[in-house]
Amino acid sequence: MRAQFVLSEIGVGLRRNLTMTFAVIVSVALSLALFGGSLLMSDQVSTMKGYWYDKVNVSIFLCNKSDAESDPNCAKGAVTKEQKEEIEADLDKLSVVESVTREDQNEAYKHYKEQFGDSPLASSLTPDQMQESYRIKLTDPEKYQVIATAFDGRDGVQSVQDQKGILDNLFELLNGMNWAARAVMALMLVVALMLIVNTVRVSAFSRRRETGIMRLVGASGFYIQAPFIMEAAVAGLIGGAVACGFLVVARYFIIDHGLALSEKLNLINFIGWDAVLKYLPLILVTSFLMPALAAFFALRKYLKV
Repeated sequence: MRAQFVLSEIGVGLRRNLTMTFAVIVSVALSLALFGGSLLMSDQVSTMKGYWYDKVNVSIFLCNKSDAESDPNCAKGAVTKEQKEEIEADLDKLSVVESVTREDQNEAYKHYKEQFGDSPLASSLTPDQMQESYRIKLTDPEKYQVIATAFDGRDGVQSVQDQKGILDNLFELLNGMNWAARAVMALMLVVALMLIVNTVRVSAFSRRRETGIMRLVGASGFYIQAPFIMEAAVAGLIGGAVACGFLVVARYFIIDHGLALSEKLNLINFIGWDAVLKYLPLILVTSFLMPALAAFFALRKYLKV
């Protein structure tokens, strides 16, 4: 009987404050959708780091005749056969080197034409103007400095470049965007909590006569407060369900279909459905507990027994 009464009061309260209930649902949905989105973004960045850092190379670019005329690092002339043999021998001695791929001038010219064939500059280039290079895969991508120290500034070496540095800039940008999303999420959570507290206040005020009678007949404080707490919790839970729907729909249309980024951006290893599904229970639990606790603390002041 008591449970039936509490459930009936929840329905009455939600209908009585329909506009504010809708505002609570929307604000909770948006804030928790951003919360889930930020968690998924963190997983995506971690997945990309693991995927790309395993593939990054350190490149040693060698001096050619053109560099000898224009680059101070190649002031001693183009790389010689003896210098290349010395570089290869030293690379074989380094334990941090997993594999080495040599790209000669003809291969470099071919790859350049494949990637930038439409560029006006491509028609004026010749193979002898391209740089030979060594592409080095490290056992640990963090050990780039070992290669830089050993070969940067050496005769015949134009430069030593670490692809990880380029990726770090990309991941810093993605992390910055993720923190911006979290800041907006935190703001939305504050707005949601304020709406929940105000909704509870209005509901308690509109039913002050009923709660007064319940006090007089000896109803416990929890029994009086339960309908108000459950109203907030139910509204929050609806918002959490909507947030889960947002995340599922976004994953479906952005990555799998619609924009279909998984097909258009084959070089990116996108997170799977398991990453999305593992956060849905957390969002639902948060959407239920957060409004319930906010309502509980608000009612301690407005429904003292």
